[in-house]
Parts: sequence; structure tokens; C-alpha cells
Amino acid sequence: MERAVASALPTRLRPADLLRLTDEGAEDVLAGRYDHLLPSNGVWPADERWAARLLTDDEVDVWLISWTPGKSTELHDHAGSLGALTVLSGALSEFRWNGSELRRRTLAAGDQASFPIGWVHDVMRAPAQSVASTEPAFDPALLEPTLSVHAYSPPLTAMSYYEVTGHGTLRRTRTVLTDQPEGDM
Repeated sequence: MERAVASALPTRLRPADLLRLTDEGAEDVLAGRYDHLLPSNGVWPADERWAARLLTDDEVDVWLISWTPGKSTELHDHAGSLGALTVLSGALSEFRWNGSELRRRTLAAGDQASFPIGWVHDVMRAPAQSVASTEPAFDPALLEPTLSVHAYSPPLTAMSYYEVTGHGTLRRTRTVLTDQPEGDM
């Protein structure tokens, strides 16, 4: 007698599927297919992150996020959701908990990343010095938005937030129900 075996993951989508979706979403944003969702006055928010849902169904949410200088998501996970992102413009700094410490990486325009269930990280717009620049003086590119496309499967329902203790471990500080990407928007 054959028995159905449930997937170990809460979704049929895999990280590679989410990377493909964020890449396609990025191409669609750059091609202008989502211009109707962008800020109506053409001015990107300068004080707070901004997000627009590009696609949603029972399996996945895909979001466009604009990042502002100095604003962090806080150290968090995506509860029972897998995730992926593609950076469209600018650069992001990700601080990922590797089990014993936070490791930093910079993701520049065109870079992608995926994260399994349990991935604890903090994301923010990369400081100007993290982005390669040939001109040390004022760089007008810093006025451009830092944009990324994110996919979550199944769609987000909760996020947990953490702090690193003095003993080098993680402590969950709170869990919030949410359908918004990357924390408070």
C-alpha cells in the first residue's frame, strides 16, 4: 500500500524557484511593468522604507522594497517562510547569524540571496563606503533609491525578532503577526 509523504517544507517552492521569481520581478520592475505601483509623485520616501506587493497567491508573496539610509530591519526571521531577494539598485548589507556570531555581507545591484526557514538576519541599505566608488566627493547615485525584490513562500504570517546575548547566543525578544516584508514598514 502506497502512502503519501508530506514535504518537509511548508511549500512546494524551493529556494531556486524564489530566486527565479525575484529575478523575474526585478526585470519587470526595470521594464516599467509595475510603474503603476511606484510612488505617484516619482519621489521615493527618504525617511522610511517603502514596499509594494507585486504578486500574491496562496504559495508566494513578491514585494518591491525601497531602502533608506540608516534604517535597519532588526535581527529577525521569517517564521515558517522561505525567502529570496534580488537587488535592483544600490546595495544592501546583511548581517546573518551563523550560530555563533553575526557575519556581514554586501549585496550589490544584480546580486541574489535566498534564505531557508530559521535564517536570522538584519538587512539595511549599505553605507556609502561599502559601495565601490571612484569619486570620494558627493555621489549623485546616493540619491537614487536602493531597491530589491523579495519573495516569501508561503506568504509571510509572522516574524520573530532577536538579540545577541552577552553569552554569544540568540534570544527571541518578540514575535509579531504580519504580512509585511522585512519588518515594520
